[in-house]
Amino acid sequence: MQYVKLGSTGLDVSRICLGCMTYGLPDRGVHEWTLDEEASRPLIRQALDAGINFFDTANVYSDGTSEEIVGKALRDFARRDEIVLATKVHGRVRPGPNGAGLSRKAIMTEIDHSLARLGTDYVDLYQIHRFDPHTPVEETMEALHDLVKAGKVRYLGASSMYAWQFSKMQYTAERHGWTRFVSMQNHYNLLYREEEREMLPLCADQGVGVLPWSPLARGRLTRDWGTVTDRSAGDDFGSRLYADNDRVVVEAVTRVAEERGVSRAQVALAWLLHQDTVAAPIIGAAKPHHIEDATAAVELRLTDKELEELQQPYSPHPVIGH
Repeated sequence: MQYVKLGSTGLDVSRICLGCMTYGLPDRGVHEWTLDEEASRPLIRQALDAGINFFDTANVYSDGTSEEIVGKALRDFARRDEIVLATKVHGRVRPGPNGAGLSRKAIMTEIDHSLARLGTDYVDLYQIHRFDPHTPVEETMEALHDLVKAGKVRYLGASSMYAWQFSKMQYTAERHGWTRFVSMQNHYNLLYREEEREMLPLCADQGVGVLPWSPLARGRLTRDWGTVTDRSAGDDFGSRLYADNDRVVVEAVTRVAEERGVSRAQVALAWLLHQDTVAAPIIGAAKPHHIEDATAAVELRLTDKELEELQQPYSPHPVIGH
C-alpha cells in the first residue's frame, strides 16, 4: 500500500479508502444489499491487512448501524491511533424539523451520536454530506470549528456541491479564523468527469485533497454494459447518473484491461489515481476480490497512450450528484 498526505495537511492516508456504506443491517436502511456484521468483519479485516488505514462511513448509512459495525470491527482489529476514521453529517436521521441539515443543533447532536455508535471519542475526518441551503454558512462553519476545538474532530471535509458553494464556505471559515475543509468527497470517475470543470481546479488551488465516491461508477466500469446486478436493479439514484453513450468508455476500459491482463476495476481505479488532485478513491467492497483489485490498482502505472484511450470517448453529462 502507498500513502499520501491528505491535501495540504500532514495527515497520511492510504491511497485507497474503504467506503463503508456496504456494511450495515439490511433491515435498517434503504439498501437491501448491505452486509450484516458477520459478513462485514472479514472484509474490514482484509482491508486492514492490505494496509488500508482510511475508513469512511456516515450517520445515515443503514440507520447508523454502519457506524456501529465499523466502529466495533476497528476496535477489535486495529489500533485507534493508526487508522483514519471518517464519517458524515447532513442527511435525515429522524423525523422532525431538526432531524437533518447543518444547523448548529443538528451538528452538535449528530457528532455525539456518531461517536457513541463508533465507540470512539473523536473522528479524524468529519464531513458535511451535502450543502445545506437552509442554514447560514456562518452557523455551519462555526459549529464545525467548535467541534475541532473541543477535540471531537481532527479535520473537516465536505462532499458533493457546486464549486461556488464550497468556495463560499472556505472563504467564510478563513475570514473568521475558523477551521477550513481539507478534503472534498465528490462524484468523479471515468463516466462522470464534470468535476474537472470547476471543482477540481478549485481543490488544486486551495490544497484540498479529493476523495472520489463511486470511483467505479457503481460497478458499471467493471462489467459488460447492460449487465444487471442485485444492487443496480433497485438503484434508482444510480440509474440517473449515467447514459447509454457511456458504453464507449466502458469498452475502452475493457480494451486496456485485456491488453494489460488485469481487471477492469484495476484500470478504472488506476486512472483516478493518476489524477493529481485525487488522494484516495473511496471503494465499496462486498467481496474479497474488490479489495484485491483496489490494492493492485495502486501499483498499476498507465501509459500516456492508455490514459488518452480511456479519456477520449467521454461525453459531457448534466451536473448531478449534489
